[in-house]
Amino acid sequence: MKKLFVTGGAGFIGSAFVRLVLAEIPGCEVVNFDALTYAGNLDNLEGVDEGRHRFVRGDICDREAVLAALEEGTEAVVNFAAESHVDRSIASADEFLRTNILGTQVLLDAARSRSVRRFVQISTDEVMGSLPDDDDAYFTEASPFEPNSPYSASKAAAEHLCRAAHQTHGLDTVITRCGNNYGPRQFPEKFLPLIISNAMRGEPLPLYGDGRYTRDWIYVEDHCRAILMVLQKGRSGAAYNIGARNERRNLEVAEAVLGKLGKPLSLIRHVKDRPGHDRRYAIDPAKVESELGWRPRETWESGLEKTVRWYAENGVWVERTRSGAYRDYYERQYGAEKSLESEV
Repeated sequence: MKKLFVTGGAGFIGSAFVRLVLAEIPGCEVVNFDALTYAGNLDNLEGVDEGRHRFVRGDICDREAVLAALEEGTEAVVNFAAESHVDRSIASADEFLRTNILGTQVLLDAARSRSVRRFVQISTDEVMGSLPDDDDAYFTEASPFEPNSPYSASKAAAEHLCRAAHQTHGLDTVITRCGNNYGPRQFPEKFLPLIISNAMRGEPLPLYGDGRYTRDWIYVEDHCRAILMVLQKGRSGAAYNIGARNERRNLEVAEAVLGKLGKPLSLIRHVKDRPGHDRRYAIDPAKVESELGWRPRETWESGLEKTVRWYAENGVWVERTRSGAYRDYYERQYGAEKSLESEV
């Protein structure tokens, strides 16, 4: 791979992938296309190789902007760009339908127009709905789609568009589905960074309902390594479920964080449950393990230790993100009178 077009590359998982590519593939250039919505953070890209990384601010729904940034000779598009917070989708689905569905189609069309060899769609295990609690059932690539939130429904629709582009136009598409990521630089409205930052401040840790909702947790760099392997070696038209075989109840996660920080369990607060809350996600990653030889490098314990330490040592990043101060730079750098393109 010599040139990649990564969308959403200023977000949590996207920026981790950009860092991994620049570290693992010498000579590879990355065009990073991100709208810098509330969760996009240029602080996430601090220190990347400026000679091989070009940042372009743009909206994946803007066909002309995408085509202008997507250069001839680009070998692959990796689409991380998405509205991804379930609670926000419940409050209003409009942006989720626009970005996750229309935006994906714009990218697929642009990839065909520029003769891009491969298109990787980053999806979610949530498209497959919810599994029974305390059961031995797992999501596989053959599991039916049963999305239960506007967010997951929009991601399921995006997958269908990728399949249609593959079947109708012969575009080389491949899909990855993953569970809950954790690690450095995650926007603090998400569960794990929220409870870490609250615990560090001695503030309550909110848990929906009884706190026994189960998620499949994976360290972000392990997820990104799997995506890179799928990009390089995955079968055209295939989907790959990526998981670390690490199911944890939300209550367990909160207790583990409090234990790491030496904080009392009394900080845990049970709050009113959200509508349509999926009970359990669990991924069977046998396909990506057997076909591509991928395995996670981090255990839950080692990954959580790294994550908690990073937040403890990067208080400035946390405060800038929680307060919204990180966005002040964007407006100075990317105001209406400025060009939409800049080097990072």
